[in-house]
Amino acid sequence: MRKNNTWKRDFQRNKYKYLIFLPVFTYLIVFCYKPMYGAVIAFQNYRPAKGIIGSPWVGLKNFRDFFNDFYFPRILKNTLLLSTYSILWGFPIPIIFALLLNEITSTRFKRIIQTTSYLPHFISLVVVCSLIKQFAMTDGLINDIVELLGGERTPILQYPGNFRTVYVASGVWQQFGWNSIIYLAALSGIDVALYEAAQIDGASRFQRVLHVTLPGIAPTIVMLLILRVGSMLSLGSEKVLLLYNTATYSTADIIATYTYRKGLVEANFSYGTAVGLFNSVVNVIFLVLMNALSKKISNIGLF
Repeated sequence: MRKNNTWKRDFQRNKYKYLIFLPVFTYLIVFCYKPMYGAVIAFQNYRPAKGIIGSPWVGLKNFRDFFNDFYFPRILKNTLLLSTYSILWGFPIPIIFALLLNEITSTRFKRIIQTTSYLPHFISLVVVCSLIKQFAMTDGLINDIVELLGGERTPILQYPGNFRTVYVASGVWQQFGWNSIIYLAALSGIDVALYEAAQIDGASRFQRVLHVTLPGIAPTIVMLLILRVGSMLSLGSEKVLLLYNTATYSTADIIATYTYRKGLVEANFSYGTAVGLFNSVVNVIFLVLMNALSKKISNIGLF
């Protein structure tokens, strides 16, 4: 009774907050949790005409077919490598950019730099990939620069070895400014008195960054890193589909594009769902392991 009365009082006191949360709660139920029921078709030979209930069960057959697929090692390797390179380059650069931006004293100049760095994030991915293709053509801008420096013109996106570099570099360019926002917010929460005390103690600017700034934003960095590692296999298929071709399949084909071809193009819905479910399970394992490692090393974790 006491718990029930406490809940009622809390609801009466915060009823407008609950009302604001209602659309978000409805969205999560309808579009995030309710569709999870459809994951059962990964264990079926799903036929749209028969529906989920009427389709026959095949157990782990779709998973076995995926693991025994000729292309399984290749797409797993490509996905892990693209994710790893994206983390190695794309994760620290926003932090470095935020630290450099934080050291700028001119407010006007800082705003200009911030606005300029944010703009690529708002450019459509289709437009970005179209620009990349134009620049990477034999008579494109990149080859103009290469020829100016004494090199030879080559069709850049036709060579498998160039795809990962183009993918990671363009991703860093498009997102580093936007990703730095959260670090700038964390930097604004550091007590100014800490900088003043460090300066009185004779710390240089670099030492203040090393011993005051970085420890101040360390929890934010660790939590974002855990989340990023927890989505290692969740590379989006859109950019790869827009950039790759049959000549670069050996380095560009990833789990997301493979799922798209198998699940949608070939209409093998059960097989595609099994691949997606495997992807999600591995991501959860990465998330738990990274969180445990972080708590052991730095005592910072998501849970």
